[in-house]
Amino acid sequence: MKRYEKYIKPYRAAFILAPLCMLTEVFGEIMLPKLMSMIVNHGVAQRNISYILGVGAVMVVFATLMALGGVGGAYFSAKASICFTSDLREDLFAKVQNFSFKNIDQYSTGSLVTRLTNDIQQVQNVTMMGLRMMFRAPGMLIGALIMAFLMNGKLALVILVVIPFLLSAIILILKTAFPRFTVMQKKLDRLNSGIQEALTNVRVIKSFVREDFEEERFKDMNQDLKEGSLNAMKVVILTMPVMTLAMNITTLAVVWYGGNMIIAGNMQVGDLTAFTTYIVQILMSLMMVSMVFLQSSRAMASVKRINEVMDTELDLTDENASGKELLVENGKVEFRNVSFSYHEGAGEKVLDGISFTAMPGQTVGIIGATGSGKTSLVQLIPRLYDVTEGRVLVDGVDVREYSLRNLREGVGMVLQKNVLFSGTIEENLQWGAENASQEELRQAAESAQAHGFISSFSEGYQKDLGQGGVNVSGGQKQRLCIARALLKKPKILILDDSTSAVDTATEAKIRECFSTTLKDTTKLIIAQRISSVEEADQILVMDDGKIIGAGSHQELMRDCQAYQEIYYSQRDREKEAGA
Repeated sequence: MKRYEKYIKPYRAAFILAPLCMLTEVFGEIMLPKLMSMIVNHGVAQRNISYILGVGAVMVVFATLMALGGVGGAYFSAKASICFTSDLREDLFAKVQNFSFKNIDQYSTGSLVTRLTNDIQQVQNVTMMGLRMMFRAPGMLIGALIMAFLMNGKLALVILVVIPFLLSAIILILKTAFPRFTVMQKKLDRLNSGIQEALTNVRVIKSFVREDFEEERFKDMNQDLKEGSLNAMKVVILTMPVMTLAMNITTLAVVWYGGNMIIAGNMQVGDLTAFTTYIVQILMSLMMVSMVFLQSSRAMASVKRINEVMDTELDLTDENASGKELLVENGKVEFRNVSFSYHEGAGEKVLDGISFTAMPGQTVGIIGATGSGKTSLVQLIPRLYDVTEGRVLVDGVDVREYSLRNLREGVGMVLQKNVLFSGTIEENLQWGAENASQEELRQAAESAQAHGFISSFSEGYQKDLGQGGVNVSGGQKQRLCIARALLKKPKILILDDSTSAVDTATEAKIRECFSTTLKDTTKLIIAQRISSVEEADQILVMDDGKIIGAGSHQELMRDCQAYQEIYYSQRDREKEAGA
């Protein structure tokens, strides 16, 4: 619980006032039956109107205080629980934002969404309920028991027979509920992941006419969640009948024995009416306790899942960096005998013994077959992953010695998968430089050959892209992502196959702009087409995680058989396409 103290402290007043207000309501509920019995026993029996009005006025005062206490308790419990979980959600989201790629790989997107939404909501619900019931249920139980024994000790013994039975039932129900709620949340994860995947890839689904398959797959996941939910809710469903049965049996027993006492002259009618109310209050308080524990059981399953994320050890931090104040100033990149595996200590190496140097302002082309390790290589430069062996240096400094922020501020990266966000073109470009002027935006777009098609839109740079840029083509997406990276004015620019959807003429113009506007920037370009890197200062040819050739285009054409094969096969395909 120490972890959650910091979320409670800012709202301590609300956390204290909520249960205190509920105590006011409890006090009124305990006193009203006694006052009613006084009216029946003395006012009604003796036809004393003034007595009835006097006690009735006191009852109105208590009812008013109860109402104020109830409203106050509801308000402060809502404020405390909502603010508490809002801050918790922010920290949970911040934790996920600090995840490395390796950390993110441990969870599905749907699972993280569920933890940030549904699991947090469960904690909020139980916090709100707990604050309202913290003193209300125990207060009503204790108060009603005391009043019942004060009115008639012998009759009150009836309830002592029922309480152990109810407590045993509550414990059994809770013991059964916890594992079922855990399973239910996991099945909700699976459903959310399926929904997210299907909606993200809806265009692929339609193009392959796989709607029926996806509907069937969703039906199976939905059915699985339904069965898991019903299995968990059976426990909740069982709780009410058990509690109600116990309450009705106890009430019948009290009325039976109390009626006999009235007949024998040992008890007044008003006292039996009040006593019956106290019995109901006692049983209702136990029912409240059972519901709080039941909801707590579900919330504890959610808390466990939240803690899993919060306790995830960040495998990539800059806490021990010795040069946190350093900035990337020149853009020199050096790999020294670098090896890398996604599963450290297990599995084969994705990169093995990589060594090369990219001098400031140079253009380095990286080419090779799919799965040869090209993307893995460039991801080590901004520390999206850490090397398994060897060192990656920027400006002669190991990347692990920079602060993550300063290192990544100096690196512009256009990922293999082009990602745009909901909002306007201008807002998307400003990811590269938040305070960029209109002129800077235009210049970056022109360099990326994006200004032309942006200007064709009636809204221009205010064009709304929709979620993920659904209303622009693949080539347009790539050019917008390049413009975004250029606006950052990085010392190192990484393009991961980011012109694959652009025609060769447009690509040539982009490369031409690189040689002028980015002449001092070190450029690493991953490409499938040799024409994309033919003019690079050096080209790395990769295969199976190793560099099998390095040099200029002319040198590789002379010395590297693999490069020659790629070159001639691409040239032959171009000739066939031209024919």
